[in-house]
Amino acid sequence: MKIAIASSDGRKVDLHFGKANSIYIYDFDGENAKCVEHRIVNIVTNEQHQWRKVLDIILDCDVVISVQSGFKSRFGIEKAGLKNIEDEGLIEDVLKKYIDHYKFMNN
Repeated sequence: MKIAIASSDGRKVDLHFGKANSIYIYDFDGENAKCVEHRIVNIVTNEQHQWRKVLDIILDCDVVISVQSGFKSRFGIEKAGLKNIEDEGLIEDVLKKYIDHYKFMNN
């Protein structure tokens, strides 16, 4: 499973989905997650409704984690078949919460 995380620095989940110019991709094998890629999105400052640019570069992922996603982007994420998670904090803490929940729900 691939998890896309909206992060400005690779340490914390700190970007809104529609303005995320930096996405870190994690491979999750059901037990552990490992960062495998950093993707850059061409976000134009002060331009609205850029969530499609972000979505287009993560269509190969299964889950997206960002601080927040807007009303329209939530529908787009869902339509693309991705699970949308809103959280913030250190990536390792956010991933641990997601992985713990994933394991709980799948056991």
